[in-house]
Amino acid sequence: MKTPARLQALMAEGLIDDVVRQLKSGKEADVYVVRCGDETCAAKVYKEAHRRSFRQAVDYTENRKVRNSRQARAMAKGTSYGRQQQEAAWQSAEVDALYRLAAAGVRVPRPRNFHDGVLLMELVTDAQGDAAPRLNDLPFDAAEARRHHDALIGEVVRMLCAGVIHGDLSEFNILLAADGPVIIDLPQAVDAAGNNHAPRMLMRDVDNLRKFFGQHAPDLLATRYGPEIWSLYAGGALVPEMPLTGRYEVQPGAVDLGGVLREIEDARLEEAARLLRGG
Repeated sequence: MKTPARLQALMAEGLIDDVVRQLKSGKEADVYVVRCGDETCAAKVYKEAHRRSFRQAVDYTENRKVRNSRQARAMAKGTSYGRQQQEAAWQSAEVDALYRLAAAGVRVPRPRNFHDGVLLMELVTDAQGDAAPRLNDLPFDAAEARRHHDALIGEVVRMLCAGVIHGDLSEFNILLAADGPVIIDLPQAVDAAGNNHAPRMLMRDVDNLRKFFGQHAPDLLATRYGPEIWSLYAGGALVPEMPLTGRYEVQPGAVDLGGVLREIEDARLEEAARLLRGG
């Protein structure tokens, strides 16, 4: 295997000692298993920004901070410098989110370093010490599905209490480690208090969990954790380890937030499909 140039640079800096193998190739980044002294780690090598759709990224980047007004103007104009800064901001968003969530006790890979477009972090492993599989690659019985669903709803709550929403949570970016699920892939992480799309994204994250685990435990399909969680958060009452019911009753005269957000999402998807058809 040819060692990528960015990893060669980290080897020259002494940050990693050896590249063991490629673990995953994705649209956003390639992930490698590397040696860092006596520890085996994961190295996430980000790809260039043109691989992503800016239309998709707009919702996630709303109200993200940049270092100065020059960067903000360049990013808004789409200049070469602006695109470079936008890429740097996209990458650093995941790094910042990982440090923030790890400090809050959320089950994410522990970050070690970030250098020249490469994120070094903990390698999540299974009971045999191998790289942990994604939920999408595993079979579950009903009891296992309920247990993992409950654990992940707890992680979503802990993330929200830390002010972060994953924004793209699904069975494809959750690993099953030896001691339970671990959430990965956070470059699109959303500031819960500063992004107008935050409620919709939280609902979608929770709904993705409901649908996936509901395939194995159909009783989960009737739950409404998303509106319940956001209602508690918006009211300032949400805390980690809070008992939840999975039920949500709209109060008389109140807006059905979940229903409104579903309508907005449906309209957005219809418009996206119309644009793809060429109007």
